[in-house]
Amino acid sequence: MSDSVTVESTSGFLELGLDPRIIKALNYDTPSPIQRESIPHLLEGKDLVGLAGTGTGKTAAFSLPLIHRLANSPNKNRGTSILVLVPTRELAMQVAKAMQTYGKPLGIDVLAVYGGTGYGDQIRSIRRGIDVIVATPGRSLDLIQKGKLPLNDITAVVLDEADEMLDMGFAEDIEAILSETPKARQTMLFSATMPPRIEAIASRHLQNPVRIKVAREKTAHDEVPKVRQQAYLIQRQNKLAALGRILDMEMPTSAIIFCRTRTEADDLTEMLSHRGYSPLALHGGLSQEQRDRVMKKFREGAADLLIATDIAARGLDIKHLSHVVNFDVPTQAEAYVHRIGRVGRAGREGVAITLSTPREQWQLNTIERETKQKIEIVRIPTVVELRKKRLEKTAGDLRELLVKADFSDDLRAMLGSLEEDFDVRDVALAAAKLLSQNGKTETEEKDIPAVSEEKQRNNRSGPGGQGGSGGHGGNREGRPIRSGEQDRKRAGARPTAKGMAKIYFGIGFDANVGPRDLVGAIANEAGIAGKDLGAIDITDRFSLVEVPQDVAAYVVEAMQGTRIRGRKVNVRPDRMPKS
Repeated sequence: MSDSVTVESTSGFLELGLDPRIIKALNYDTPSPIQRESIPHLLEGKDLVGLAGTGTGKTAAFSLPLIHRLANSPNKNRGTSILVLVPTRELAMQVAKAMQTYGKPLGIDVLAVYGGTGYGDQIRSIRRGIDVIVATPGRSLDLIQKGKLPLNDITAVVLDEADEMLDMGFAEDIEAILSETPKARQTMLFSATMPPRIEAIASRHLQNPVRIKVAREKTAHDEVPKVRQQAYLIQRQNKLAALGRILDMEMPTSAIIFCRTRTEADDLTEMLSHRGYSPLALHGGLSQEQRDRVMKKFREGAADLLIATDIAARGLDIKHLSHVVNFDVPTQAEAYVHRIGRVGRAGREGVAITLSTPREQWQLNTIERETKQKIEIVRIPTVVELRKKRLEKTAGDLRELLVKADFSDDLRAMLGSLEEDFDVRDVALAAAKLLSQNGKTETEEKDIPAVSEEKQRNNRSGPGGQGGSGGHGGNREGRPIRSGEQDRKRAGARPTAKGMAKIYFGIGFDANVGPRDLVGAIANEAGIAGKDLGAIDITDRFSLVEVPQDVAAYVVEAMQGTRIRGRKVNVRPDRMPKS
């Protein structure tokens, strides 16, 4: 069958031995390094460990050979043959869409399986027969335990973004899933980093794996990214005002603003709309249809700002960005690098801006150390500077209009009527003033207080100004303390670690909740990695989780309406009862 498909001989994929029908579905000819190194080994059925980050082409690296083997297998049946585990529902949808595209010419069916939606459609699709399932660990384990996701016919398992899945608390889920799959399967593990816990999973579940390490491909000398990296130190209550001020000064042509929660994304979108921008929000609360609509508008230039949560923006390929803004300091240096890598491409200049509270400044220093790049600390623009910038923009806009000289008869008539009562120069000044104010009166603008030098020094070395790498105290491993029927006094007896705050979850051992459930829910909804959480205390009926104090309010907001173990959970700041 495959002999009837013609593929250009210039395609580098043809030399790798892939089915020509798959190659025909690709929109590029040259394999990336991870694809060149991985595909031949995977076509031979070998296990593989790939050290590769986002943007290296690893989705195609494992998808193409697996689809090839599945389509050309003499034993292809109706059961699910390939299981791909990914950390988030956004990534599940993205990987499933790519695999569906690659497999369509060969009749391969792919299904994305994730939480936050009903079981019915997913179970019915699995029952009808699906070749490839791309799933988050939590939902796939739920289906396995319910007997709705048979694993008898699995021939290959992929762990994609393995380090991130472990950061989100899915280690136990992954172990449980792998233990249920046939021993003779082919297994692939891809991770941006390879800490001991990832190595442990590889040694337990992979058989003599081929090991491949691939870095991002470097651009040509004349295409080195040129990114101006700056950070503004600001108190949290002034962040919204500061963001508007900074954007007015920078005047981005196209920008992504990263924030932590969907509530924050919606608030920023509303604020910036009032400021004269055309922003769009992108977060986990949107359906796939809404998400596609947002991205179409942004790519077409119908909006100049995309306000996105980190999880929702994962995997987006957006060209020609002028600015990336971190409304909060990323908790990991790798996340920071990935975000700013979206600007300054192909030799163009780009700007990466981070808004940091004094408590977050130690994270900036950590990012500088790990990336070996300087982030310039700059002050918030003053009202005087802002007015000057607006006048410069107004002058430029007026010059452009005057060069075009495209004025309607209605405008000329209006000017004629004004000339009867006012001097033409005064009319021009009034028009320029209206244009420069952008719908706001000057009295609305006030200088934003600067963070004192003393406060900056106290927050340079770590949380609470105590130095170190942000140790939170308490139970860093997340081991639960079972408090039984003795209620919260016992659970709350442990002092809260410095720089942390406790969050109350109205669910506990009675609902079979473990640390991984809480860590996974917080990571998925609020974007806070498991390593940034502190002690986790679980009783029969409730749980207490330590989160960084600076983001506690945002975590509570993000978790509203969240279901854990199928239950809608009451989430609030912890309040100890009076003794």
